[in-house]
Parts: sequence; structure tokens; C-alpha cells
Amino acid sequence: MPTKTKAKSLPDGQLDHHAINEFKDVPIRATIEENKKIMEELFKDSSDIVLREFDIENGPKAMLCYVDGMVTTSAVDDALKALMILEGNAFSIDRITEQTLPVTQASKIQFYKELLTNLLSGDSVLFVDEQDTAVCLGLRGGIRRSVSEPETETVVRGPREGFNEHLRTNTSLLRSKIKSPRLKLKSFVIGTETNTNVVLAYMAGIVNPKLLEEAEKRISRIHIDGVLESGYIEEFIQDQGYSPFPQVQTTERPDTVAAGLLEGRIAIMVDGTPFALLAPFGFWQWLQASEDYYERFMATTLLRWLRLGSLFVALLAPAIYIAVSTFHPEMIPTNLLLSIAASREAIPFPAVVEALIMELSFEALREAGVRLPKIVGQAVSILGALVVGQAAVQAGIVSAAMVIVVSMTGIASFTLPRYNAAIAIRMLRFPIMILASIFGLLGIIIGVMVVVGHLAKLTTFGIPYLAPVTPVDMSDMKDVMVRAPWWKMKKRPKYMGTSNVRRQRPEPEQ
Repeated sequence: MPTKTKAKSLPDGQLDHHAINEFKDVPIRATIEENKKIMEELFKDSSDIVLREFDIENGPKAMLCYVDGMVTTSAVDDALKALMILEGNAFSIDRITEQTLPVTQASKIQFYKELLTNLLSGDSVLFVDEQDTAVCLGLRGGIRRSVSEPETETVVRGPREGFNEHLRTNTSLLRSKIKSPRLKLKSFVIGTETNTNVVLAYMAGIVNPKLLEEAEKRISRIHIDGVLESGYIEEFIQDQGYSPFPQVQTTERPDTVAAGLLEGRIAIMVDGTPFALLAPFGFWQWLQASEDYYERFMATTLLRWLRLGSLFVALLAPAIYIAVSTFHPEMIPTNLLLSIAASREAIPFPAVVEALIMELSFEALREAGVRLPKIVGQAVSILGALVVGQAAVQAGIVSAAMVIVVSMTGIASFTLPRYNAAIAIRMLRFPIMILASIFGLLGIIIGVMVVVGHLAKLTTFGIPYLAPVTPVDMSDMKDVMVRAPWWKMKKRPKYMGTSNVRRQRPEPEQ
């Protein structure tokens, strides 16, 4: 295996550089000429890197470096003005950092790794002649998307603000929800080329120390050239990579992340994406929406039962239709059986082929609706569902009963609040349909047993995926298939192993 060489200045003036981490031992040079030469070589053919040389009044030459489009131009102008006019005061690097610059964040740096990391994150860097220390100025700016309502997790009642692509905006939204010094935001930098900022959020005094230690260990083990979205992190930290079931929750909502942290979970936020990760994430979180905790508990409980029933419909409805119509027609009432037989009389395909044609067409229409512009996406979905479905029935390709079953399946899959969980159900629907076409209801039972067995064996950060139902804990059943009123949920879930299990203060004795 070839060994990596640390970045260094070679005799011929060329810089042997590979990644920012390899600049950790490269000191900042004491002359403007050397630093300018290094920067020009590093950012050759990079038109967005600005190197602005100027003279400090009553002082040496200086050079300000920044990435055009990632700084606030007015703040850069103010900083340059303050440096060019020192009002006759004696120059010193400490005075520049502590008094002269009109910048709230200014720090001294001595090595190129820290310099490059800050520069490419949007900070400005000041070099001063005859100084082997540079000054990092927090002048980040540029055009960023404003805080808006989450598009994938809309609610009738609840906060309407969602994360955006700016990490510090996201951490500030979270901090505004939890105004406590217990909220900790631990930083990581992942990606040898992208150097993406990643934040691990948790509540000190609540989170299970073992869970926190495991999360830090899994994040620290990630060695990749780039991280462009939180999905990169998700695949690295999940317990079982080959499982179709999500083991990490994704969300755009600060209130959802805050609620998870207060239950003892950990959150991971990645710069450049509005989707945060929450872990652990078990099966029963599939049925929970953020709105469940803002509406009255009786309505929420009803909705959870509806979602649970819809989950089984989305998974099993086509398979049950195939099994009953092919192997067990005696289970169908006579009038309904005659109606189904009449509608299938001219259909040249068996029921399983009908179902596959309709399901694949529905999935294609759903994908097309997502990829097309919003203006035409909805029109395409309606056109496909109404016109194509009706035309397929009239052409004798599929039966009307199959169109109804597939439509019910599609509607049921949309009731699940978690998009990544709905994808797992959509994938498992097809092998269960194949089993039903071969073995009838026995095939469905086999498929369901395999799925349940896999769920029972699955873990999420070491916690059973089906907890608290398996292993059963009656004290934690207040927020599973039913949602107890808030005044009844006095403790956090025990299966999380939180350091502080009590959510509400005990009532004072009379």
C-alpha cells in the first residue's frame, strides 16, 4: 500500500498537496509573496478565489483572501477600510484581531489546514507581511434559501418552519426550540474533498451515554471523499445495511428533531441539506407524525389505527386479491364473484400479471409526478390515473376490480407519514404478490412471517426495532398504537435507556 505524503513545499516551488487534512503541519509563511504563491498554486484556474493585496496604514503589506459569492461584500469593504485607515496607531497583529476589525468573529490561525477549511466554508483570511500568523474573519454571507414550510411534512396544526441548506440556520432553528444549555451540538468534518460540516445534536443529561458514544464512533469511522447529503451518513451509520427498512428517520422539521432529542434520541445535521437524521428509529415511529402531538389524543389515536390499517392494505391488498381470485374463489360472496368473473372474462392475463402491470404503471406515474415540474406534475398524475386506467379497462388489458385494488393500495401508501418507510412497503409488495400467485394465502402467510421475523431481529443503534412491543413493556405503550394525553406521559420511553427518565415533575404532595 502506498503511504500518503504530507503536503509540503518542494525545492522547485511546487506544492505536493492531496487533501486539506494533509496541510495540518504546513505553517503559514512569514511573507506575503510566499503565501500568495501557495494560494495561487492551490487555486489555479479558480476564478472565484479573490486575492486582494493592499497596504495597512503605518504598517506592512497585507492580503485578504475570500471566495466570491460566499461572503458579505459590504462587510469585506468595512474590514478593508478599517485596515487601510488605522488612524495613525501603531500596527500589531493582536490589535487588528482585538480592536481594529469591525468583525464579531476574528481568530488567529497558524496552519494551512485550518486556513483552507475556514476559507472554503465562507470565511475571509487576512495575511500580513512579516507575520507567520493569519487572521480568520467571520464574514460569511451570499445568497441562501430562506426558511420556509417543509414540503414533505406538511401539517394542519403546528409550526410551519423547516430546515434549509445552511447548517448554522438549522442549528439556530433547533436552538430556538430548545432554549437550554443542555442542548449540545458537536461538530465533525467529513469528506476529504468536500470537508462537509456535520453536527451531532443531543441533550446532555437525557441521552443514553452508550448511544451517544456509539453515534460518535460510527460518525468518526466514515472516511469518504465527499458528503453531499445526509443520505451518505445514513448508509454508513445504520445497523443493517441490507435491510429494506429504514433505521434512521429523516425530517425537515425542527420541532420533530427537538421532540426526538427530548426523548433521548440523537440528531445529525449536515451542511448543504435540509434533511436531518434522527436515531434510533423503530417500526412504531412509522405511524407517528409531528401533528399527532398537537391535536387531541383521541383524534390522534384514531389516525394511528387508520395508518396501521392502511399499512396492511398497502402491503397486502394486491396479494390478497391475487390469492383469493386465483386459489380461493370460495371465499368471495357469490354475487361479487360473478361480478369479478364477468369483468375478467375478456382479460388475457392471469391476475398476477394484471397486478404487476398496474402496480408498475402506478409506480412509474408516481415517479413521473415527482420528477416533472409542479405545474405539470399533478396534471400528469391525474391524467395517468383517470385516462390511462379507464383506457386499460376498456381495452381489456386489466379488469376494473384490479384498478380499484391498485388505487386503494396507492392511496393507503400515501397515509404513512414517513416517506422512507412507505418506500420499504412499496418494495415488499412485489415479492409478496409473487408468493401469493404461487402458493395462494399460504404464500402471503410465508411472506408476512419472513417480514415479521426480520423486523423482530432488526435493531437500530442496538435497540430492538419493534420496541416497546417486542420485548413488551407496558409502561411504554402510551405512545405506540395509542397516544395517551400529555398529562399521562410523565416519563420518557424506558427502552431508550435515557439518563433522566422523568419528563414531568412529580405532583406536590397535599
